[in-house]
Amino acid sequence: MAKRDFYEVLGVAKNASEEEIKKAYRKLAMKFHPDRHQGDDAKEAEGKFKEVKEAYEMLSDAQKRAAYDQYGHAGVDPNMRGGAGGAEGFGGFGEAFGDILATSLVNNVAEVAEAVVKCSGVAI
Repeated sequence: MAKRDFYEVLGVAKNASEEEIKKAYRKLAMKFHPDRHQGDDAKEAEGKFKEVKEAYEMLSDAQKRAAYDQYGHAGVDPNMRGGAGGAEGFGGFGEAFGDILATSLVNNVAEVAEAVVKCSGVAI
């Protein structure tokens, strides 16, 4: 399921101030707080509470908000890699393959070192 726009979740405009975002969050957090709901309604309220909390966490942090404004959910979701900064130039390539290449290089160096030790007959 695709995530809803964080501004839509909080019911604020994209140019909302920090104070407007905080006010909207507090109102919705109180409305959907799990302790205020019982029975069948509790599960749905809990889901909405988590959605509201996530939206507030992203929009209340200036860096995360800037990344979200520029790249959408990809800019703030660590599972989508290449968000803020990763889409510029070849930065995404390095992020995507950097640890694979580094691991491969380390493994190759280790194999070469083992081969040299075996050939030289030196015990380590």
